Amino acid sequence: MSLSHVLNKAERCGLLLVMTGLAHAAPPAAAGSLFGISSGSGGPGPSLSVPMQIVILMTLLTLLPAVVMSITPFLRITVVLHFLRQALGTQSTPSNQVLIGMSMFLTILIMNPVASEMYHKGWEPMEKNQLSYQQAFDEGSKPLKIFLTRFAREKDVALFLEVTHSPSPRNPSDLDLKVLIPAYIVSELKAGFQIGAVLFLPFLVIDLLVASVTLSIGMVQLPPVMISAPFKVLLFVLVDGWNLVLGSLMKSFYT
Repeated sequence: MSLSHVLNKAERCGLLLVMTGLAHAAPPAAAGSLFGISSGSGGPGPSLSVPMQIVILMTLLTLLPAVVMSITPFLRITVVLHFLRQALGTQSTPSNQVLIGMSMFLTILIMNPVASEMYHKGWEPMEKNQLSYQQAFDEGSKPLKIFLTRFAREKDVALFLEVTHSPSPRNPSDLDLKVLIPAYIVSELKAGFQIGAVLFLPFLVIDLLVASVTLSIGMVQLPPVMISAPFKVLLFVLVDGWNLVLGSLMKSFYT
């Protein structure tokens, strides 16, 4: 499957979420005329004007990148890569653009099956007028719920159930997205910081050894960080660090 096809599916799944937000913002009578797709519902009633619909759509499209980055593996991958760069002490190498691009393509690779399932269950039936906006959202969000449930900790889910005063679900599939999404974000932040702390340890040992040696021989003119940086980069290259780190990150989402 080509990358452009994958991106097209991801864009359509994101547009499905945006359209669902518009469907909630407007009454059913107005929803039937949005984007030229009939929802099968009618009847008299007030509707949003076209300029207001455009404003709502542009607002949701502005928030869409932040939403997508928060509910995908992009969150954990960027946190880990940031910690790795700090541990290596290479300042701005790799650059932010490289780290973001790497995280984006790894995220597309991991989320491709989920996005494809959301597209087939939500967007396609809605295009054929087989489902309304709300039904398409409910069906299309099921694969996303399954993915989020796999990585959201029970402790975090319980926290947001308590905060929102929501009843405890009988099974994980009954969890609402308003509870599942923040629980997933907190869980991913915890996982990313744990992996980053583990990555820091070997490089911290090198910093301590170099600092001890330089102080013992009285070499105080040259900062220990400048001396330890080549050793840390050399160690990372010798153990094929990029393969180990990125491979472990990818496997953590498939297990």
